Amino acid sequence: MGPVLTLDDLDFTSHSEGQTRRLGERLGALLQPGDVICLQGPLGSGKTRFVQGIARGLRVAGIISSPSYTIVNEYRAPNGIVLYHIDFYRLDESSFPGFDPEQCIGGAGVAVIEWPERGARFIPPENLWLKFRHVDESKRGILMSAHGERYRELLRAFRRSAFGI
Repeated sequence: MGPVLTLDDLDFTSHSEGQTRRLGERLGALLQPGDVICLQGPLGSGKTRFVQGIARGLRVAGIISSPSYTIVNEYRAPNGIVLYHIDFYRLDESSFPGFDPEQCIGGAGVAVIEWPERGARFIPPENLWLKFRHVDESKRGILMSAHGERYRELLRAFRRSAFGI
């Protein structure tokens, strides 16, 4: 199925883990400091694969893994942009007293947040929200929703880059 388009949404299917990474890479190449990307979906739906692609698009070297037990992994791109890979799956403020959402989310770096619904109080109203869903064993549906003008522009640029539309 081809992408379904509206002004603020884009719904499409990724056919493999590799394609999910490549789509993330397309988005990562467009990101700027201060951007907030939220990735919602069940376990195994492709969120971390997408973040691996985002890191590649930002030119971050090294292994990108899920920060489930640390809440935040920080990676620096060669151009100085910091990627904050945040995972709220096990969020418990008493367990992670050093977590500073103001430093990581909407600040000088790019914040990519898995399980954002579990830390909703930390999410700014303007963001790009992706909902991942299982289609079958290898396919994933991804619904991208732009909240705010910066993210509508980002979504338009992603459409052009990923799908040529």
